[in-house]
Amino acid sequence: MIPIGLLIGIGLACGLIIYLVYIKVPRKVKGLEKTEEINAILPGINCGACGRPGCFGYAQALTQDSNLVTKTPCTIVLQDPESLERLEKALGITLDVSAMSKKALVHCNGNSEVICNYSGVETCKAAAQLLSGYKKCPYACLGLDDCMEVCPQDAISIDREKNVAIVDPEKCTGCGLCVTECPLNLIELVPAGTKIAFLCNYKPLRDIPGREKCDFGCTHCRKCFKSCEDEAIVWNKEKAIPEIIQEKCTLCHKCIEACEQNTLADFTKAKIEAELAPA
Repeated sequence: MIPIGLLIGIGLACGLIIYLVYIKVPRKVKGLEKTEEINAILPGINCGACGRPGCFGYAQALTQDSNLVTKTPCTIVLQDPESLERLEKALGITLDVSAMSKKALVHCNGNSEVICNYSGVETCKAAAQLLSGYKKCPYACLGLDDCMEVCPQDAISIDREKNVAIVDPEKCTGCGLCVTECPLNLIELVPAGTKIAFLCNYKPLRDIPGREKCDFGCTHCRKCFKSCEDEAIVWNKEKAIPEIIQEKCTLCHKCIEACEQNTLADFTKAKIEAELAPA
């Protein structure tokens, strides 16, 4: 009878402990309901563009700090007014989409001369390991599709004639995956309202012995800077390149006309160029 009594006693003790834990410990982890609410608004494609392992991880981060959405916004939600409104309500904040919306811009004009035959792995990352690629300009787009492959919106195509990546701003959501994928750092996220794009990445201070700018790159002549009557262009002396003050730009195209290398382009017409680019 004693062993039976001990077993009964142990069972009762365990049952009491379980009961106390049940009434004392919360049914859900603190903040989980809010996280689940935010996660239900997010697209659920787990692209990783926000810097988190997935949408649920991003929702957890937003639960702890709602202001994070202004620093690393979900670009897909930004394109959907209904989801954006729900997210604002869930976070208790108002978001300025115009200030947060970005588009990818490739700083390369293409057509850089090929100086050697590359027969390695057909990726930009692999080709860039060999003296920054196989083109005359060490900062030229290699056109091996790395950025195109990671784009979740199919917003990037390769112009096979110029051998350069082209972004369709109408499709681009500014997720930034192509930015981190490019081994030569040719892609930049710019404000969606950008008017004039600078299509070159060559800088004199970054010369590589035996390599030079291609025939289609910026010559640093400053003609664009001198032609602008609206003071919308400043000359960055350190980088020796023009920088556009988009707020002052009136799209008069005088800088584009002044540039003999065609390294300046109307970014608002980039969609047309993307559609006309050879497949």
